[in-house]
Amino acid sequence: MNATPAPICDRALSVVVPVYNEEAGIDELMRRVEAVCAAQYPDDYEILLVNDGSSDDSWAHICRHADAKPHVVGINLSRNHGHQLALAAGLEHVRGELVFVLDADLQDPPELLGEMVATIADGADVVYGQRTARAGETAFKRGTAALFYRFLQTMTDVAIPRDTGDFRLMTRRVVEQLKAMPERYRFVRGMVSWIGLRQVAVPYERDARFAGQTNYPLRKMIGLAVDAVTSFSTVPLRFASHLGMAFGLLGILALGWVGWGWLSGEAVQGWASLAALILIIGSVQLMVLGVFGEYLGRMYMEAKGRPLFIVDEIRTRESAEGAGNAVHRMNQDLREAYREAS
Repeated sequence: MNATPAPICDRALSVVVPVYNEEAGIDELMRRVEAVCAAQYPDDYEILLVNDGSSDDSWAHICRHADAKPHVVGINLSRNHGHQLALAAGLEHVRGELVFVLDADLQDPPELLGEMVATIADGADVVYGQRTARAGETAFKRGTAALFYRFLQTMTDVAIPRDTGDFRLMTRRVVEQLKAMPERYRFVRGMVSWIGLRQVAVPYERDARFAGQTNYPLRKMIGLAVDAVTSFSTVPLRFASHLGMAFGLLGILALGWVGWGWLSGEAVQGWASLAALILIIGSVQLMVLGVFGEYLGRMYMEAKGRPLFIVDEIRTRESAEGAGNAVHRMNQDLREAYREAS
């Protein structure tokens, strides 16, 4: 029986940053991330910038850093796959023993890396940032976020910490377990919680976005909430069953009331209320079918077995130099062919 090959780890630290329309903040992001990485692991780290189909010049900025610096890797996805799949693409290419995940908007301070590394050294497998305050966000955003995490705790079978995002430091064995999970509708913070092992929180105050606008409007937040609930809970299915039983019981009671009125010789009145009751029951049935359809549709998409993402290009300084050398050789060949022809 062949042994499973050990993962490639020729770096002490890998930093994964999904990027979507962040051209205004990439230079500041690199300045701060490079500073904290160099302080912890001089010349022994890599930074993977995953361009998730940005419509601005984010990829051009990423290429500029990747072409100039040996520790920077640019990964360009074929289109916009979404934050969670962009993060999965970055995790697929890491080469570090420790993996540091943060967003490109600099709301999560990379300067916490030192404290997280010290916690890992004490025996933790995952160190995640837990927000105690959220600067630069509206009351509506803060309120819905708090409601979301508390609702999630009641709905899911896995204990997912409150007020946390994907900002975290993980050991290699946790990353390998994440890579072994093939689901398409990903909720990474929940997947990490499902793995278990020792996970420790580091409290921090979240900063305002450095530049640009949020890439997570209400529509995407609702989509992420649906992914979280359907990925880690069957409570909606059980709720649909309980709702059906409750309305079935009400129907039996109503039928008994009608039968009693007929036996007592009283006229049955209230057609308006009866029509309203039929509409309510019909809407509940449609809602239950919608819940079933959501789960069934996700099973259908998973059954196709399509790749989670498609990488268009991986950019490093070596690849840029190789491309330049190839162009140089091609020009030389063309010049020699022209001289021979003349």
